[in-house]
Amino acid sequence: MNTTYEVGTPRCVWPADATLGEGTLWSSREQSLYWVDILGRQLYRYRPADERRDSWSFDEEISALSEQVSEPGLIVTMRRGFARFDPNGAGAVHYLHRPPEEPAGNRFNDGKCDAAGRFWGGTMDFDCVAPTGMLYAYSADGTCVRHELGFAVTNGPTWTADGRTIFVNDTVQGRVNAWDFDPKTAALSNRRLWLQFAEGDGFPDGMTTDAAGRLWIAHWGAACVTCHDPLTAAELARISLPTSHVTNVMFGGPQLQTLYVTSARFGLSPEQLQAEPLAGGLFAIETNITGVPAHRFGA
Repeated sequence: MNTTYEVGTPRCVWPADATLGEGTLWSSREQSLYWVDILGRQLYRYRPADERRDSWSFDEEISALSEQVSEPGLIVTMRRGFARFDPNGAGAVHYLHRPPEEPAGNRFNDGKCDAAGRFWGGTMDFDCVAPTGMLYAYSADGTCVRHELGFAVTNGPTWTADGRTIFVNDTVQGRVNAWDFDPKTAALSNRRLWLQFAEGDGFPDGMTTDAAGRLWIAHWGAACVTCHDPLTAAELARISLPTSHVTNVMFGGPQLQTLYVTSARFGLSPEQLQAEPLAGGLFAIETNITGVPAHRFGA
């Protein structure tokens, strides 16, 4: 395991002024970084080779993304459920599944695919108060399994390198929770507190795992990303960002050694917005750490 961390200065590669930047996804097919503005109802695509920027607008919130194994386009979470959208196609959103038990005051938030190709999407209370957040596992055969969490805001998930532990954030309570995970059945067991954020350290938002199994976690309200040992949760590295609300992280680039970080303007005071002109931007940080390719839907 590489324990020498070399990170460059964060560069804002897209000052998008996103209200709530999120949903990072590196497309190895397109060599591009997809991300979203949830509350701005925008999907973005950034191609670093020529700095091309593309965007798509929607009539409702879009929050998390995954590429598909055998078909073009993306599987996405919209406000009420899982859908298909092809950025290079006709541009229409086609809903696949709306969980009927989802409370009316909720919306989908963060999510990603596991190694078996199931899309795990978390939900949250729109007002970030009621503990109504759930976690859904949607499969290519159309089945959807619900896990009741009791979180007001659900973020993550990510997995250990062996795929046998899943981590999901209870953002409002500042907790990163872990479960034993069965890769074959997707069963969760042995829920436990893995990491409690300290006072003044913000709140755990999006996160990813690198090739050595370490967790990289975005800190909402604390202007940083931290790296943690997967076994002990000990902090191994910290990267400061020039804006308070850091929301999601993903390794990308040809060697998966560029850490892409999203941010948000939402929740910042007028004084903070003036002091943080890059809030809501997409940042790129060159590292000597290697990430893992994003799992695709239907693997």
